[in-house]
Amino acid sequence: MTLGEKLSLIQQEFKAQKSRYNSFGKYNFRSAEDILEGLKPFNKKYKVYFVVREKITTSFIGTTTPVMVSKATIYDIESDASISATAVVGVDLEQKGMQTPQSFGSASSYGKKYALGNLLLIDDTADADATNSHGKSTAPSKAPAKKDDSFQQSIDYLKSTPDDKKGAVLQMILDKYGNKFSEKQVAALRKFV
Repeated sequence: MTLGEKLSLIQQEFKAQKSRYNSFGKYNFRSAEDILEGLKPFNKKYKVYFVVREKITTSFIGTTTPVMVSKATIYDIESDASISATAVVGVDLEQKGMQTPQSFGSASSYGKKYALGNLLLIDDTADADATNSHGKSTAPSKAPAKKDDSFQQSIDYLKSTPDDKKGAVLQMILDKYGNKFSEKQVAALRKFV
């Protein structure tokens, strides 16, 4: 079984629990730690392991703002193959009520969570943490519309997939999300193969 096939099975079987509760926003959410803990049974089952690496840069998009780049990778013990996905998160050093270490820790947590989400095709549309303004909104408004990031996550995932694996990965994406995508979106995804 190839690593792409193993990852496809993990993506289909994996259920990321939302075991954390935000009492301010009154919603449940999942953390990077929840995702990593939930992946442990797949290590032995499929002979794989997961690693998340981070780096900080200030040269991203010509800005001096620190940026955390998180890269989640699945490695195949049997073949030494790997597949990675990344997430980029700005570090807000001006966040009210946060000291510098907390700002970096927050960016790290989000980066890891979304890099893993990209790798595993975790759909955060029902995750209030993905749409929460964290108290920054001053005007009363209707509940925010839930944004479906599965199309953008699919693009990001295909971009990070080796060329010889893109066909299998595209099929896996279409099997999981094809009924959500328009014909235009499917055609756009096929351009990556």
